[in-house]
Amino acid sequence: MIDETSQDGALRRDLAFHYRLYGAADSTGDCFFLLHGSGVDETTLVPLAREIAPRATLVAVRGRVVQEDGFRWFARITPTRFEQASIRTETEAFAGFVADAATRHHLDLSRTIFLGYSNGANLVSSLMLLHPGLVERAALLRPMPVLDDVPATDLSKVRVLMIAGAADLTYAPFAPALVTLLSRHGAEIDARIVSSGHEFGSADAAIVRQWVAGPAAVAQAG
Repeated sequence: MIDETSQDGALRRDLAFHYRLYGAADSTGDCFFLLHGSGVDETTLVPLAREIAPRATLVAVRGRVVQEDGFRWFARITPTRFEQASIRTETEAFAGFVADAATRHHLDLSRTIFLGYSNGANLVSSLMLLHPGLVERAALLRPMPVLDDVPATDLSKVRVLMIAGAADLTYAPFAPALVTLLSRHGAEIDARIVSSGHEFGSADAAIVRQWVAGPAAVAQAG
């Protein structure tokens, strides 16, 4: 059992990344790791996650790269080009964090979904490709490919939901390339498009919630 007193949402600094742990009184045993977008912090995805899964344990994690008034997961060169050494260093550190957090808080990674938005989604895709076996399910909001060199990774046991924004003129054009990349490595991909831009909202929550419920629910929603 997880100690409920450790799930009050207080900022924790006991592992490699700062994070907040949110519990639920009637927890299902499911867990979400939340990876925010650029320039904000770990709290920004919590309302969305609660809309998706009110009874799940949430691990809201803060990226370690400082950007203006907030944080990101790895350094960038331009809005669509990223420092490869930074990606690999931070992905390696995050893989260790996931393992440590799962051990410390008795989290079942087979019942865990990695929910990432924008820069956070890109860290999750890098985690899948560079550290296979750690992620079984991932929901990526407004992602794009970021790795220049991708190893020969087997993702045949991974389910991925990708949601692009139709009005997201900067990043949506890159989403098909990520679908192709992950599919070639064997991942089961469900690619969706919502009418919004780069921002996320209730339309994303509804799609993720149905996808979590299973393929039949997603098919009915489509």
